[in-house]
Amino acid sequence: MTGPGDPFRPGAHPDADGTSFAVFSSAGAHGGHVDLCLVGPDGDERRVPMTADHDMWHVRIPGVGPGQRYGYRVSVSTGAPRGTGALLLDPYARAMTPVPGAGPRDLHGVVVDGSFDWGGDAPPRRPWADTVLYEVHVKGLTMRHPDVPPERRGTYAGLAHPAVLDHLTSLGVTAVELLPVHQFLTEPFLLDKGLTNYWGYSTIGFFAPHAGFSASGTQGQQVPEFKAMVRALHEAGLEVILDVVYNHTAEGGEGEAALSLRGLADDVYYRHHGGAYYDTTGTGNSLAAGRPEALRLVMDSLRYWVTEMHVDGFRFDLAAALAREELAVDHLSAFFTLVYQDPVLNRVKLIAEPWDVGQWDSYQVGRFPAGWTEWNDRYRDAVRTFWRGDGRAGDLAVRLAGSSDLYSAARRSPDASINVVTTHDGMTLHDLVTYSHKHNEANLEGGRDGTDDNRGANYGVEGETDDPAVVTVRERQRRNLLATLLLSQGVPMLLGGDELGRTQGGNNNAYCQDNEISWYDWPGLGDSGRALLAFTRRTVALQAAQPALRRRTFLTGTAPEGAELPDATWYDHDGSPMAAHRWDDPATRCVGLLLAGDLVDPLDPHGRPQRGDDVLLVLNSHWQDTARFVLPGRAGAVWTTALDTRHAEGTPPDTTARRAGEVLEVPPRTVVVATAPLPGRTE
Repeated sequence: MTGPGDPFRPGAHPDADGTSFAVFSSAGAHGGHVDLCLVGPDGDERRVPMTADHDMWHVRIPGVGPGQRYGYRVSVSTGAPRGTGALLLDPYARAMTPVPGAGPRDLHGVVVDGSFDWGGDAPPRRPWADTVLYEVHVKGLTMRHPDVPPERRGTYAGLAHPAVLDHLTSLGVTAVELLPVHQFLTEPFLLDKGLTNYWGYSTIGFFAPHAGFSASGTQGQQVPEFKAMVRALHEAGLEVILDVVYNHTAEGGEGEAALSLRGLADDVYYRHHGGAYYDTTGTGNSLAAGRPEALRLVMDSLRYWVTEMHVDGFRFDLAAALAREELAVDHLSAFFTLVYQDPVLNRVKLIAEPWDVGQWDSYQVGRFPAGWTEWNDRYRDAVRTFWRGDGRAGDLAVRLAGSSDLYSAARRSPDASINVVTTHDGMTLHDLVTYSHKHNEANLEGGRDGTDDNRGANYGVEGETDDPAVVTVRERQRRNLLATLLLSQGVPMLLGGDELGRTQGGNNNAYCQDNEISWYDWPGLGDSGRALLAFTRRTVALQAAQPALRRRTFLTGTAPEGAELPDATWYDHDGSPMAAHRWDDPATRCVGLLLAGDLVDPLDPHGRPQRGDDVLLVLNSHWQDTARFVLPGRAGAVWTTALDTRHAEGTPPDTTARRAGEVLEVPPRTVVVATAPLPGRTE
């Protein structure tokens, strides 16, 4: 066990009389030593030799307190570590600050006072089945928001502004998934082109909030500002999920400068094979997450963000890389085992990006352990192709029902599927229906970057147009994609800004665009954007109101004992039961799904029934044929249209009640949702 007074506790830890510093380094094994470097106001250094015990180098300095800038210098006589003599960042630094007058990749660690008045802060702890994720960039959301004061735009304080909180809560989302907020750097090849790393997937500090998002200052003030943001989000009922990058660091590959881990213990912290880096991340290096020293760094960081910073969960970038033992992905890896048994981490939300860029076993969708959820790219592809008009109805049905083919065999639930149609990595929703091809010219890579498999369409004109017929189709398709996402079984994740019609001009890899290409265009929000926002709010509210849309077990198509209806029934375009051969028929462009509203959640220890309405979803992706759908249902069922994507805000002008057996017309490229109260149900 380590504690505040433990000299082997990694990092810089101040108390009333001074600060204790400790850092892991393999320097001793190579005939070397480590010096602590205290940096003065004028950039002068005071070097202090450190003492080593089992590769943990430590020293206590009286009179040093919060705000002190520092780093380490390692000297060796043979072999690794690399970067002898460079001023190295403490991988456990709680804050990092730019070096005055130096380059954009030069930082100092900062000693931080971790005290903070959390008041009555408590995690919302919302169940997965009731979660709606909102993926968002701290800077992009607020940089152009007219109601956020200029000095707070693009910052943690800006995200906590009442106007921003009001947008999030009125939208109905329950958690923000923040693109990386760990301290990150811009890669040299981007700096050479005058670009910057906007997304932040180039981490250098696993404990430090990114200084560039601070309105308060960078001498440690970013820490309480981040905590205040979390507290404000919690007060608004919103959970905070961090997108974390533990699979590699900003130090890059062979020949690039030592900044931290490379200079401290390159042979320990990074994967090597055949005398070279073994890279499964595409960045030049991969963290050796199978080694105890690297695992400790990751686990200590995760626990810190939960216990000290009060975050509610994590989305792991290229998570398969963390599960590699030696060179292969191991589903019994030390990383999975440690997370599973950790009393802090096994209670928070865990989301995997279930792949990396290894040579043969990178794709791990559906293979993560119980307790994990996964970004489901198969859901994304099926939904996009169905609405584009060339996907299989059977593929859509499996995804709409929660992807049991991926998760049921491992005793997981629909909640294991994080359903996505768009994410930061790709086209926005608006661009998906506006461009048939990527337009990444601004990235200065000659169009070579970004995927070519977008599965979008432009509906007649590439790019923006005033043609009313094209605009009408595009706006309808935006609503169709959103409705499908929000009404599927599983956990929906909205890409921030999609609810407003945000565009990146067809750029599907805007990782280096820290400008209007990526930022929300709040000033330019017109009638179309406001209508889409109203539609999104309405659809999220519908999902929240109906338990049948948020089931915690997979659909079986059977009726529980004593029930009048099966839990789910599939229908063809005319309302007849779907025949098996129709699922693979390319002509099947319309699918109906009836979800029973009377269900008992077997995962609820009290067996409490959840009674909502019966819910009918009809999705017609045909480009010209209207479906004449004969309404099914229990005896005496009375159906009322709750959502109709023909209409800009989803509100149907015709709310005529229809009984089972009557015809519901569903026009081309339309989603209609109807609800029927259960017999005897009262609100």
